[in-house]
Amino acid sequence: MVAVSLHSSRSEVYNFTDCAAAGYPVMESYPRQCRTPSGQSFTEDIGNALEKASLITVASPQPNQRVVSPLVITGQAVGGWFFEASFPVELKDADGLLAASTIAQTSSDWMTTAMVPFSSTLTFTLPTTPTGTLVLKKDNPSGDSQYDDQLTIPVVF
Repeated sequence: MVAVSLHSSRSEVYNFTDCAAAGYPVMESYPRQCRTPSGQSFTEDIGNALEKASLITVASPQPNQRVVSPLVITGQAVGGWFFEASFPVELKDADGLLAASTIAQTSSDWMTTAMVPFSSTLTFTLPTTPTGTLVLKKDNPSGDSQYDDQLTIPVVF
């Protein structure tokens, strides 16, 4: 009888997804981490959500969530993220190609420093890559790049 290992060999684990798929323990931290028996540790890619948490947060979709069209996007952002109560949203495939774009809007008073709820619905055709990125851009009517900012969220198609 030949024993079959439930775990991939170390050389086959290159990232968090491989590690979790191999059945190694996943720590329930944020972002999640996976550790191989040899001590290698891999952290889940959550985009720049932690860096931008004081400016914008997304309730749905969560990082690495499987998304389908139409995609409902909800969250909250500081008033300065908006211009005229809206900001642009883009969905890109893994190659960085634009799959779809839309506008997120709020019905609240956006002329504040407080967090303001927003929502948007994005309709898209399924890209050819298995993963992509949802990009929520700070509206910048000045066009001056020093005022650009964005939240990136990795997604699965």
